[in-house]
Amino acid sequence: MKEWQAFCQEEDAIGVVEIILILVVLIGLVVIFKGELVELVEDILDKIVEQSNSI
Repeated sequence: MKEWQAFCQEEDAIGVVEIILILVVLIGLVVIFKGELVELVEDILDKIVEQSNSI
């Protein structure tokens, strides 16, 4: 029974590590492509403003 409990506790730790690794990768991608992301959002907002003025 103790072995089963130890196995279950070990699995929880692996899940936490996976989540942390995913967050690190996502943060890294945001840092790398920050300029492109800002430009993309600005272009989208400009188009929204232009189209809302034409209505």
